[in-house]
Amino acid sequence: MLFLALALFALAGCEPSTSDADAGPVDPVAMGAKKARACIGCHGPKGVSRVASYPSLAGLDEDYMVEQLQLFKSQQRQNPMMNAMAVNLSETDMQHLAAYFAAQPSPGGDR
Repeated sequence: MLFLALALFALAGCEPSTSDADAGPVDPVAMGAKKARACIGCHGPKGVSRVASYPSLAGLDEDYMVEQLQLFKSQQRQNPMMNAMAVNLSETDMQHLAAYFAAQPSPGGDR
């Protein structure tokens, strides 16, 4: 399972990188959309989960999502899949992912 998570992350382009900063102005939502490909399997297209055991991320607060990813990365919050997914995320990756999911309509229609 860990191998699958790492392979998905590599395919999604979420390795720590300085290229985001070197490219000039960046649209965090667009960057997050590219990086979120690894998240779709569990959290659903555009962050709306189809499985009750995986939370929907669409419409959640950006700061909350960044904080949770930091907790998974540091393993202060334990979940084998999420710990494996977050370990290679940079702070920029976390901010981009959070911006993308926060910009999506929440599944409850709160937006």
